[in-house]
Amino acid sequence: MKSIADIREELEQAGDEERKELLNLYREDTRKGVIRLIEKYEKSLEKLKKERERLARMRIYEEKYEHIGLVCGVDEAGRGPLAGPVVAGAVILPAGCEILYLNDSKQLSAKMRETLYDEIYQKAVAVGVGIVGHERIDEINILQATYEAMRKAVASLETVPQVLLNDAVTIPDITIPQVPIIGGDAKSLSIAAASVVAKVTRDRIMCEYDREMPQYGFASHKGYGSAAHMEAIRRYGPSRIHRKSFLKNILGQNG
Repeated sequence: MKSIADIREELEQAGDEERKELLNLYREDTRKGVIRLIEKYEKSLEKLKKERERLARMRIYEEKYEHIGLVCGVDEAGRGPLAGPVVAGAVILPAGCEILYLNDSKQLSAKMRETLYDEIYQKAVAVGVGIVGHERIDEINILQATYEAMRKAVASLETVPQVLLNDAVTIPDITIPQVPIIGGDAKSLSIAAASVVAKVTRDRIMCEYDREMPQYGFASHKGYGSAAHMEAIRRYGPSRIHRKSFLKNILGQNG
């Protein structure tokens, strides 16, 4: 009879299908340690099954439009902050792509976003990023700057898509057919991937600014209007990356 330690190691090293077979094989073992192992891995398999069902639901839009050709998800990060750029991501995933736990970037921890960011770049057909800085935001307003970042992201793709799935918006001055999806970053796998790429890219930029200007705390709030950020603006004045048009609206002429 195999030891519990050997069974544990066997289960840990097995693939999904092999693990199912092993669980059936050891199900009649009455040792408490084996029973606990069986329960643990059955819960794990059930969790994995539910995750794959969720991902299948998030591929509905991709499957609906894949007959047109390559489907690209587009999303942005940084429309609301008082400082820094707005960043857009554009991601083309291969048909049937599985990236476990990929979701709207706002629903993920920073650590999970970083992990998924690497996996997206490994598995994607193409990834594009568009960045529009604070000066341009002040010049043309945040909505137009967001559209500009999205156009840049799509234009930077090494492979041209045949249809765009966008989070809520229709991007002006793009000839590729577009499908705006409200709440798309939680409904479409490729839009979710674009949201992660945009968010991680922007967060990294803000962390770089934090090293240059630590008094503002950009690494923690990423430029959003937290109480600590507002206090830093009052104490030190606006930095060179603050959006003047946003400060005028939020702090008034005295800000």
